Amino acid sequence: MPTLKEARLGSTVTVKKLNGEGAVKRRIMDMGITKGTEIHVRKVAPLGDPIEVTVRGYELSLRKADAEMIETV
Repeated sequence: MPTLKEARLGSTVTVKKLNGEGAVKRRIMDMGITKGTEIHVRKVAPLGDPIEVTVRGYELSLRKADAEMIETV
């Protein structure tokens, strides 16, 4: 399955599933990233970490490790 980490710059993807456990998964969900949410990839840092995305109308920066836990369609 493709993940948010693999999404291309400028693309909009939909969250299919959240992987991870416990506090990490809860933190991602608290940021507004839940199943069915659309995420627009705005910027990627020169070394690839972090990734800046737009979720539910606000901008958010995610580490590659966190983006890898988010399966997309």
